Amino acid sequence: MGSRLLPTPEPKPGDVLLIGQEASMQFAGDRRIRFRVISVDRKPTYDGWIWLTGYAIDERGYAAERREIFVQRDGLYRLAKRQST
Repeated sequence: MGSRLLPTPEPKPGDVLLIGQEASMQFAGDRRIRFRVISVDRKPTYDGWIWLTGYAIDERGYAAERREIFVQRDGLYRLAKRQST
């Protein structure tokens, strides 16, 4: 993974994640997305999996589509926050 990606087994609202094949096969290849988390469902589910609600982020950084996704925690990568100068 690139230097801007940080493993994030416990996402929280406000995180921007890269969701790809490691999180779920439905996001493999060119279907991977950047995803801004707005809520994390704490209900028990399959071990290692989690429901997230948030927005798919477009190439300009804008929220493009609200989605609810079911992904593996260990496949989530948080984009590092940009440093302001």
